[in-house]
Amino acid sequence: QLQASGGGLVQVGGSLRLSCAASGFTLSYYAIGWFRQAPGKEGEGVSCISSSGGSTRYADSVKGRFTISRDNAKNTVYLQVNSLKPEDTAVYYCAAGTSGYGCRSLHSTDFGRWGQGTQVTVSS
Repeated sequence: QLQASGGGLVQVGGSLRLSCAASGFTLSYYAIGWFRQAPGKEGEGVSCISSSGGSTRYADSVKGRFTISRDNAKNTVYLQVNSLKPEDTAVYYCAAGTSGYGCRSLHSTDFGRWGQGTQVTVSS
């Protein structure tokens, strides 16, 4: 399964680095996506990175502020979140792509092996 970590409480404009670690399977075979769920709102696909790390996708809402990367040797994917805004407050989840090695979309239906999320709270 996948386990997200690294969340916390930060002020507007702050930064965090979220980690997504895999257990029981080899992360390098999969594209990995980050998603978030805020109370009362629909879930949103935030970013995705291909299995090799050579291709990435971002939601328009986070472009230029979030950076996804991976270290396959450590079986871990990262999401650097900068310039945080109150609307970034959510539980962040990672999941493995089910449609090949690339990021076909940021739709949750194209991902599986969902793990527990990590809470990011941005205070103003």
